[in-house]
Amino acid sequence: MTGSTPITQEGAFWSAYARIVRLLVYMMAAVAGFAILLMVVITCIEVILRMGKFSMTGVYDIVKIAGGLCMAASLPYTTACKGHVAIEYFFQKLSRRGRILVDSLSRLCLLALFAFLAERCWLYGNSLKQSGQVSPTLQLPDFYLAYVLAAACGLVCLIKIYHLFHPGKELIKP
Repeated sequence: MTGSTPITQEGAFWSAYARIVRLLVYMMAAVAGFAILLMVVITCIEVILRMGKFSMTGVYDIVKIAGGLCMAASLPYTTACKGHVAIEYFFQKLSRRGRILVDSLSRLCLLALFAFLAERCWLYGNSLKQSGQVSPTLQLPDFYLAYVLAAACGLVCLIKIYHLFHPGKELIKP
């Protein structure tokens, strides 16, 4: 009986971990979807207004910020679905043990990379906040975009940890 308790606790831990990470991934995906929708709506409004010889101020700023949000916020979803481009020709030539080793090493390297990127983006956001940098026309603060990118990179780290302990399994089915 004692031997089955850790397995149950471990299973409960990974189940809760996966639920929380999935929720965060879906929240980021919603941000990315909203950003795309915002870019489309703003661009359409601007095109219609320009046909009538009018223009909106700050369209460039809004589209630039929404594009950055979309790219940053969609990264965790793509990672969770294992939707990145992969070249598997050489990978498939390896033995099962070789594939596990190469896969684990690449996940550890990516985990280290995204942890580094998260930290650097956070520090960059702090420097933008301290300097008071804003967008050119609407004067919107730029620091929050670096914070969103830091959060996205941190979430990718959590996904990579899940993938390390669950090889071959997506966190989210596409």
